[in-house]
Amino acid sequence: MTNKNQLLERLEQRAEERTKRRAFLRTLGVAAIGTAGLVAAGMPAVAFAADATSDDDVLNFALNLEYLEAQFYHYAVFGTGLPNNMLTGTGTQGAVTGGHAVSFSDPVVASYAKEIAQDELAHVSFLRTTLGSAAIAQPAIDVGTNPNGAFSSAARAAGLVGPGQSFDPYSSDENFLLGAFIFEDVGVTAYKGAAPLITNKTYTEAAAGILAVEAYHASLIRTTLYQKGIQAGTTMLVDATEAISNARDSLDGPSDDDQGIRPIGNASNIAPLDSNSLAFGRTTGQVLNIVYLSSSAVAAGGFFPAGVNGNIKMSAASA
Repeated sequence: MTNKNQLLERLEQRAEERTKRRAFLRTLGVAAIGTAGLVAAGMPAVAFAADATSDDDVLNFALNLEYLEAQFYHYAVFGTGLPNNMLTGTGTQGAVTGGHAVSFSDPVVASYAKEIAQDELAHVSFLRTTLGSAAIAQPAIDVGTNPNGAFSSAARAAGLVGPGQSFDPYSSDENFLLGAFIFEDVGVTAYKGAAPLITNKTYTEAAAGILAVEAYHASLIRTTLYQKGIQAGTTMLVDATEAISNARDSLDGPSDDDQGIRPIGNASNIAPLDSNSLAFGRTTGQVLNIVYLSSSAVAAGGFFPAGVNGNIKMSAASA
């Protein structure tokens, strides 16, 4: 069986598990789904492994993700990648397979996109300055529109496009928001999962500050998708977020923590929280599962075709 078939099979299994689990949790009176809900139900939560060897390793791991987000938003807003003087550092500097500027039809979405692009650019600059000579170079990144590229592969795995079709996150406001949805929730869980691994107080404060901003971004993207879905009078955008969420869940292990924006009961689900209204986190390995688009322990793939730079490189064996 090919990796793609395995992934599609896992997606179908995860969708069924997700439906059963939501129904079970509702019978317990749990309004939101997450790690604490699993524990309350007597199921094991995903343990956070001490993946990192130093504080610099943790921040460099985060810098890889900031390079990815910054490149995506910079192409969407400005039509170009980041300047080369922001990409140098230790390790192998890689090229970017980029996209193109989005012809935004909604000025509100265009304004949001520009704000996030500026924030992500500032995050790259801040982390590089904080790390100094220890900062990694940008690895090879794929945020392009190639039918065999990362966005298209992720969209096909989620069922958003069919076999052989491509997904262009720069082709419309809605596609841009779905492309952003792929990244933003992952960024929040990455910083949440990494927080216990940092020992330096200054670094902890820096990571907490970026975590808060990533959470603002994720909420903004989720709210806009939800609003546009309501305005359109269809569930298409809402269903698309659930498909992406199921795809992420199929990659990062057996725990079903990830959530789209489909309402739970009579309430919206803008903030994906557990039963204590706490955000969940991912280990570095789980984060790499998602950005590498692999449920196996690998060192490259997906949005990072040659892998990330730094000492934290391997995704987790999530099966």
